[in-house]
Amino acid sequence: MTETGGLVLVVDDDETVRDVVRRYLEVAGFTVEQAGDGEQALARFAARPPDLVVLDVMMPGVNGLEVCRRMRQTGQVPVVLLTALGEEEDRIAGLEIGADDYVTKPFSPRELALRVTSVLRRARMTAEAPMTTALSDGELRLDTGARKATLRGVELSLTAREFDLLAFFLAHPGQAFSRVDLLDRVWGWSFGDQSTVTVHVRRLREKIELDPASPGKVTTVWGVGYRYNPEPRS
Repeated sequence: MTETGGLVLVVDDDETVRDVVRRYLEVAGFTVEQAGDGEQALARFAARPPDLVVLDVMMPGVNGLEVCRRMRQTGQVPVVLLTALGEEEDRIAGLEIGADDYVTKPFSPRELALRVTSVLRRARMTAEAPMTTALSDGELRLDTGARKATLRGVELSLTAREFDLLAFFLAHPGQAFSRVDLLDRVWGWSFGDQSTVTVHVRRLREKIELDPASPGKVTTVWGVGYRYNPEPRS
């Protein structure tokens, strides 16, 4: 970790975009490396793992979604995607792969710098959390120190953000939270697209619910948001 805000790898095939992002991030205290395509990004990522990646989705050759997928195979470095306005499928696909946030083009470089700061701060808070905290609900068990979740004895494959969301729900059973609340309490954002929460809840349901189409654990509270329903105590 550098003494400044951290090392950020900026990946975009547009040199002008890379330069603008670099200048704003450096003003915010980050050290910046750049890559102009997917292959170069993966090579730089392997040679010097950054603290966070700003990654354009639409690139020739290896696109941003594939780059994100490959990065996710080797670790949980935070990723902020740059997507074209209106490309909702790309944004959802990126979140499902494990991206932490996205910004739509055209974007405010200052807002992007704030998003990067927020995502990296949350990642560091997670890394510095107490080593062992056990959470459970019936046969669903979480060890936040080991970042491990099991259901009926089988380990769940969760992204970092899915794990954080599930841990929050288990720590606050029976309480309803709006998507704005969850963005603030789980993501650590005071702003952001609330569909991020919607996608992560859907993905979490697919992994912990007996019937994701008719969820019983993470239920929708109409007009409010979501609530986690623990198993009744015997």
